[in-house]
Parts: sequence; C-alpha cells; structure tokens
Amino acid sequence: MSDGSKPGPKPKVSDEEILRLFRESADPVLSTAEVTEEVPLKRRATYDRLVALDEQGKLDSKQIGGRNTVWWLTEMDEE
Repeated sequence: MSDGSKPGPKPKVSDEEILRLFRESADPVLSTAEVTEEVPLKRRATYDRLVALDEQGKLDSKQIGGRNTVWWLTEMDEE
C-alpha cells in the first residue's frame, strides 16, 4: 500500500451474529450467498462457518442443485 498503512486484521464475525441473521430474516431459509451478502466474509469462509454451525446442531441444511445450499435454524436454536 502506497500510503504506508498496513492491512488490518481480518473481520471477525461471531457465530451469534450469523445466527441472528437467521432469527431476524423474514425468510425461513437463507442461501450461502444471502448470508455472504450480510457478513464481511468471502463466500468460502461463510460456507465453512455455516457448515460448522450445522455440525454443532445450530443450523440444518439442504443442497438444492449444483453447489447451492440453503440453511435454516434448528428447532432447538429458534427463539
């Protein structure tokens, strides 16, 4: 960078912030792309986080053709 500034740390997004997107959404399911639009992460990083939340039992998912996946809150995590 020519202005002498250093790149900052990567943006951090908590699991709770991601789950809040689902709780506050009017849609019952969100795609990886829709979540990516709302958080400061790249698509692959968003996908990896959603997979981790699925493995923790906080989200469920379904592949809907090609590489598209939709995600929704599990019953135990809905408020």
